[in-house]
Amino acid sequence: MIPRLVPITDIKRQPGKILDELRQDRELMVITEHGKAAGVLMDVASYEAMARRAQIMDALNEGERDIAEGRVHSWEEIKAELATWRR
Repeated sequence: MIPRLVPITDIKRQPGKILDELRQDRELMVITEHGKAAGVLMDVASYEAMARRAQIMDALNEGERDIAEGRVHSWEEIKAELATWRR
């Protein structure tokens, strides 16, 4: 997918139209200024999904670091810990 290039002047002239297109198409828009990429616009739903994926990846990376550094527990240790919570 190639993002749509949108000059900053288009956003200044027709911000409502640009936002409507963004919500409808749900595709990234690269904002250009003087012909060069200056920023990125995306719809809220896409942003929230991307942020959630980033959180999941961070958690997975933390888990992998824990395993690599030996911060793990056996299933028996976990069961014993959970049993104390029920009391």
